[in-house]
Amino acid sequence: MKKGFKISLLTVLTLVFVMGMALVGCSEDSSDPKTEDQPKETDNTTTEVNEEPTTEQVLRVNFHSEPPTLDPGLASDSTSGTIIRAVFDGLTRLNPETNEYEPSAAEDVQVSDDLLTYTFTIRDHSWTNGDPVTAHDFEYAWKRALDPATAADYAYQLYYLKNGADANAGDVSLDEVGVRALDDKTLEVTLENPTPYFLELTAFYTYMPVNKSIVEANENWANDATDLYATNGPFKLTKWEHGSEVELVKNEDYWNVDAVKLQTINFSMVEDESTELAMYEAGDLDWAGAPFSSLPTDAMAPLKESGDLITQEIAGVYWYKFNTEIAPFDNEKMRKAFSYAINRQEIIDYVAQGNQKPALGAVPLSMPLNPDGYFDPTVEEAQKLFDEALAEMGLSSADELPPIVLNFNTSEGHQKIAQAIQEQWNQAFGIQVTLENVEWGVYIDKLHEGDYQIGR
Repeated sequence: MKKGFKISLLTVLTLVFVMGMALVGCSEDSSDPKTEDQPKETDNTTTEVNEEPTTEQVLRVNFHSEPPTLDPGLASDSTSGTIIRAVFDGLTRLNPETNEYEPSAAEDVQVSDDLLTYTFTIRDHSWTNGDPVTAHDFEYAWKRALDPATAADYAYQLYYLKNGADANAGDVSLDEVGVRALDDKTLEVTLENPTPYFLELTAFYTYMPVNKSIVEANENWANDATDLYATNGPFKLTKWEHGSEVELVKNEDYWNVDAVKLQTINFSMVEDESTELAMYEAGDLDWAGAPFSSLPTDAMAPLKESGDLITQEIAGVYWYKFNTEIAPFDNEKMRKAFSYAINRQEIIDYVAQGNQKPALGAVPLSMPLNPDGYFDPTVEEAQKLFDEALAEMGLSSADELPPIVLNFNTSEGHQKIAQAIQEQWNQAFGIQVTLENVEWGVYIDKLHEGDYQIGR
């Protein structure tokens, strides 16, 4: 037997441009924000910690929208995930500085030589309702997420487990999935194929445990800050005023409580970027912008000049998706035409203004498979593809196309980028794309239901 490999995993999709994270915070320099102002979930080592801080440790940040769910098995968005990572504890956590896994809810793991079997030892710790956390909680949570009846969007995150995909499709019983509690402290996991980065995957929120008795007693257990919401992480949920505020308080019973420096995290829910920045400037927020929200694009230049703006390259992308089941984007050439017509550099220079880089492939430039990209977008090529697509669809002109709508969640930044792309498409093809924005939770539902043509 041997320890699991330490290989970092980052998964991304792309269309428009590679992102740079832009934020303002109470930092005296431009050091890496991950190690300065960003709330760390925890330092999962047991090394000596600093003396207790002399000032109240409260962090005030903002979300642009309500988290759709705080259920680890159902979450599929970054807003929900941010809170879930703070209040739940998976088998491992990723070190915020090295991005390598560290033991967390599991104090030990043994990996077979063929990299197919992982045996985790669950450390002694408890749920916030006092129940002990056991290996059975992990088995239940993983199988629940894979259960077709749960309809979990991120069930595929568990397809690495033996028979995970087949169970989610309803082709085999959940009893045949490669996870089982041998006893309260021992969790045995069998994979479909060797996966060197599996230990990093177990830090993701879909792999986090849930308390079976809580979940089965109330189907709405994760909808409010009540005693029914039992968690096992460094913080606990003490307030959730829907549409207004979420409050997290340090979990004094957390197994590594001495490493948790913050006493409280307050998340406000202000949709408008300019209002968020004004709150920061008034001293009502300690942090504005990424990774929790975004800054108004027209504030970028002044913030740079004042020295208040911290930017950091991240392995992320800003992209639009086409619904290939709905005309006209069921035509490949039409999809290519719309992509080729986007002047990415122009959007970066005059709209986003966050030092982003044009993305011409599905992988960020920090991990390039092809650093030169996979196509050379020009308006001329876009127009050629557009005309060919019309011909293939049996249309003689753009006027015969169905109405085209670009959907995005409400945000000043998304609005300005969408308006810029709307104008570029109009100039290239002589068409008017309608822009439609809705609140985050509604937007996510529209995507899941396939109720869109182009989505952010």
